[in-house]
Formats: sequence, structure tokens, C-alpha cells
Amino acid sequence: MGKITFYEDRAFQGRSYECTTDCPNLQPYFSRCNSIRVESGCWMIYERPNYQGHQYFLRRGEYPDYQQWMGLSDSIRSCCLIPPHPGTYRMKIYERDELRGQMSELTDDCLSVQDRFRLTEIHSLNVLEGSWILYEMPNYRGRQYLLRPGEYRRFLDWGAPNAKVGSLRRVMDPY
Repeated sequence: MGKITFYEDRAFQGRSYECTTDCPNLQPYFSRCNSIRVESGCWMIYERPNYQGHQYFLRRGEYPDYQQWMGLSDSIRSCCLIPPHPGTYRMKIYERDELRGQMSELTDDCLSVQDRFRLTEIHSLNVLEGSWILYEMPNYRGRQYLLRPGEYRRFLDWGAPNAKVGSLRRVMDPY
């Protein structure tokens, strides 16, 4: 079970809305979001309804303004709770689309795809176990994409405008 609270103003002020499950449309509950408190669980929040637009990964903690979650604006319109995964994590990455070309396997976080695999682009991947966050830049920075188990035969399948990948992190709730 997860719990996230959205606040219209910075520093947890103004109108708030508490959520404990996936919500495809937060627009009826608040007009802007400038701070968030995650009491439990791991969440992905989205700038547009129906899990579209820029995505931001949040785990337990306080985010007093949208820059704290690397947000580009105060627009948050949908969210989903990422269920905990008790087992191992495993993903295969490919240098070409359709799961072709050089393949490498990950079982742990990767701070720099370029340093570890000598790749700056990943054109397809297969998430075998656990959920992951893909970041377009090294050191877990830049645009973020939630990857759940399944095949992603081209970068458009995970919602990216290009194949640029800088780092990958397992979705784990350390609490």
C-alpha cells in the first residue's frame, strides 16, 4: 500500500489531495502541484493525464518544490503506484531495435551506461524481472521512463523521443 499527498503550493501549503492508488486524472483535485509528500511506496508521477508526458520517480520522502523531483513545471496530472518487487531484478539491453544486436544483461543499478557497456544509445530492451527507471543522462539525471516487465522493441515503446540512455536504476523501496 502506498500513500502520496500533492500540495498546490510550495512547502506543503495550500489545497492538498491524498492518493493511495493509481489515478489517471488528477485535474479535478488540484490545479497545480508545487510540493509532494510520499509517506509510503514508490510512485511515478506524470505531467499529463493518462500517464502521459514527462515522468518523475518518487520514493518515500518530502519534496518541498517541484525542482526537488527534477520537475520542469508545476503540472502533475496523473500518478501510479509501482508495486514492490520482492525478488531479483534482471533486464537485457540491445544496441539495435527489435531486440537485435549486441546484448548486455543488468541485474543491478547502472550509474553510467557508457562507462559500463560503452553504449550511449539503447534501441530495445527486455525487462525480465522487477521494474526499472531509465534515465536519459548518467548519474540518474534527465528525462525518466518507467520500465515494467516486458519487451520494448524500440525506444518509442517506453515513450522516449530517441534512444539516448545514460543510466538505469531498479525500483526499490528501501523502507
